[in-house]
Amino acid sequence: MGIGNHNYCRNPNHNLMPWCRVQRGVTIVRENCAIPKCSAPTVKPPVVQAKDTELTCGQQSKRRQYRIVGGSFTPIESQPWVAAIFTRRGEFLCGASLIAPCWVLTAAHCFDGYDPSESQQFRVYLGKSAINETNGLKEQKLMVQKLVIHRRYNASNYNYDIALLKIKNKDGGCAVKSATTRTVCLPPKDTQLPVGYECSIVGYGKENQYAWSYSQILREGQVNLLSQSECRRKEYYGDMVTGNMFCAANPKWSVDSCKGDSGGPLICEVAGRMFLFGVVSWGDGCAQRNKPGVYTKVTNFNKWIAKNTGLFKYTEGIMYPTK
Repeated sequence: MGIGNHNYCRNPNHNLMPWCRVQRGVTIVRENCAIPKCSAPTVKPPVVQAKDTELTCGQQSKRRQYRIVGGSFTPIESQPWVAAIFTRRGEFLCGASLIAPCWVLTAAHCFDGYDPSESQQFRVYLGKSAINETNGLKEQKLMVQKLVIHRRYNASNYNYDIALLKIKNKDGGCAVKSATTRTVCLPPKDTQLPVGYECSIVGYGKENQYAWSYSQILREGQVNLLSQSECRRKEYYGDMVTGNMFCAANPKWSVDSCKGDSGGPLICEVAGRMFLFGVVSWGDGCAQRNKPGVYTKVTNFNKWIAKNTGLFKYTEGIMYPTK
């Protein structure tokens, strides 16, 4: 198929731009080809105004490095908004995303079986590259001050599968910006990315559905957005997919989110910034043909996020930091 480790431009999976493989040191990596596009993609880029006080959201410190089958081991610097939720007893629960210094966004189903009013039973770690290791120079441990689960969350079909956690450190402050801890951008309401747009999924979950344990080490993989009509095909999920969900999959069905990735981010790069478009929600198995991953559509919940955090001013579908 002409997709070996050579430097010829190719585009077998219908990305927005053709790509090639080039050598960087001892590693062969994939890069977009520096050639003109035939036509501009139908993307409505998120707007960032000069009056915004948080102009550093969605900026990575380091790109992913180690390519493996089904995804990549990735340093936390490449996805510094990824958070890990643990119980107070030290059990890993779910992934999450840092959307503001005092708030992380995750999936509501992560807390099935727990009492939401007892938020103090959870801990959130930022800057964590492996869930079974601790690096005091990179990590921040925060307590959960408040847990907000969407009041319309339905545990039977995962509709409205979204939750917020307000976090604080031992001194009563919030997360501190560093190379391993940064906020991700939130896209404006109704932002539409084209079908086939390549995005990243990140998490500590299982490497395959039959694995005995979680990956332990943070992994990243690339998936392409599917149309709502395709996701609702009978051989996919039919009417199980609601308007608050969308699907994404690898063209070869070889990369997917899996158990343990719940609550983690689906990130799309737009205009040089990283935006949180999806929250890992559910799916039938992992990387199974015609069974894509299903994600909570974050753009449906801008107003809900703004209302419950109080940190954003919601104007014409766009959220601006209030301080």
